[in-house]
Amino acid sequence: MADDRPIDASGTKGGVSKKSASGIPLGGVATTDEVVASVKEISSQIHDFAGVPGRASEPGPGVRECEGEDPATYFQVYHPWNFKPDSASDQDTALSNLKERLSTSGWVLKDSYLDNSPNKNLNLVADNDSKKASVWIVGYSKDDPPSLSIQVVAACYQVPDGQTVDHY
Repeated sequence: MADDRPIDASGTKGGVSKKSASGIPLGGVATTDEVVASVKEISSQIHDFAGVPGRASEPGPGVRECEGEDPATYFQVYHPWNFKPDSASDQDTALSNLKERLSTSGWVLKDSYLDNSPNKNLNLVADNDSKKASVWIVGYSKDDPPSLSIQVVAACYQVPDGQTVDHY
């Protein structure tokens, strides 16, 4: 039996949480521009959480299909970027700040681990249910210069009726 209840702004169908075919939560109904703006704001917050001076890479968010959903009406916004602290000594401070602050402001630190690379890079994974977004941060502390790789990803969204996905 098909569930014809509309998805509300919280990403649920009549109070029942819905996920896309790929298992990524549905964020609700929004335009591509609205979700891109939200992801940019989240990236800015993550930059502020680092709490040290540095340079962020310039490329902006991208739009991709939600696996298993109609690509004309469902989309996901992602924003990969890098951050290089001005001073190599600030790398550990930035990672410590991020680890602490990704447990505040609606963020929940889901995982913190050293990867299995020769450098044993610190990985931080956090979700923010109210912002319907996740972030994955990898600290490349042994690189010269040290840097952070940051990937912000939004939930899958459905465009409003009569609109199609605007691919960036």
